[in-house]
Amino acid sequence: MSARRPDRIPPIKAVMTPFPWHVDRDEPLDRAKALMQEHQIRHLPVTEGGELIGVIKARDVALLESRSSAGGQRAGFHVRDVSVLDAYVVDLFEPLDRVLGELAARHIDSALVVRHGRLAGIFTATDACRHFAGFLRMIFRDGGNDAA
Repeated sequence: MSARRPDRIPPIKAVMTPFPWHVDRDEPLDRAKALMQEHQIRHLPVTEGGELIGVIKARDVALLESRSSAGGQRAGFHVRDVSVLDAYVVDLFEPLDRVLGELAARHIDSALVVRHGRLAGIFTATDACRHFAGFLRMIFRDGGNDAA
């Protein structure tokens, strides 16, 4: 059976990473770093009392650590110290083109995906690249041509 071109734009649920790891905002920053390293991820949803409130990014963690070590402070940070609280949150059924357009318009690299207000997944620039590469392989089956 051959792969078929999609005839409509898929919802974000078709391309997101489901059931992502998450961390509470009051957790020590080292806990978030350990989760990111263990699971090789760069974005981690942040919760408070079980409710989704934002996201923490590996880039922001590294920046905080760099600035704090230059200032002599090396420990005692918590997830709340680097959480992005105004994270982009979308519904599970939001069309992929709208999500991609919004990521580009906001100059951000992730969307938190919810179902009935609860965390269901995450969609990152890495997910977008992975799925676009698959789409290109489906459209251009011959693997490309080196002729310029």
